[in-house]
Amino acid sequence: MPRGAPRIWTDDYYKRIFQLPGRVIILTERNMQYRQIFTDGRALPKDPNPTWNGNSTAHWEGDTLVVETTGFRDDLWLDASGNPLTEQGKMTERIRRPNYGNLEIEITIDDPKAYTAPWTVKLNEPLVLDSELLDYYCLENERDSTHMRDQAPIGTPQ
Repeated sequence: MPRGAPRIWTDDYYKRIFQLPGRVIILTERNMQYRQIFTDGRALPKDPNPTWNGNSTAHWEGDTLVVETTGFRDDLWLDASGNPLTEQGKMTERIRRPNYGNLEIEITIDDPKAYTAPWTVKLNEPLVLDSELLDYYCLENERDSTHMRDQAPIGTPQ
C-alpha cells in the first residue's frame, strides 16, 4: 500500500523531483509511488476526496518551495511506530536546496484530531544525482506465503 506523502521523505529509497509548468512531480522507488503538487495558483479543494498523498498546492518563497497538503485518508501513519495522520490533518512542507549536495525538508503537521498542537520536524537528505530509479514493489516475487499454514490453537491436536 502507498505510505502517504509524509513518509515519502523518510523512506530510504531514491526519489526524483521534476518541476514542470504548473506542477511538481515526485517519483519514488518504493511501490513505484508518485505525488503531484500543483503550482498553478489553484486553491486546495474545500471537500477533497481522501487519498494516500492528499491534495497538494505550492508556491515559492524565495528559494523555498512551500507545499500545503490536505485531504488525507483517515488511516495513515506518519512513521513505522503508527503515529497517525487523519483526514483533519494538514501538512506544510518547506523544501529548499541549501547547497549543491543536499535537500532540506521542514515538515509541519497540524492535525487536531490526533495531536494537541502543530509540530515540526526538519529532515536533511543528500542529493544523489548520478543514479537511476529502480522498479520496486513490496510484494513482488514474494514466495513465503506458500510456506505458511494456519496455526491450530494451543492445546488442539495437530
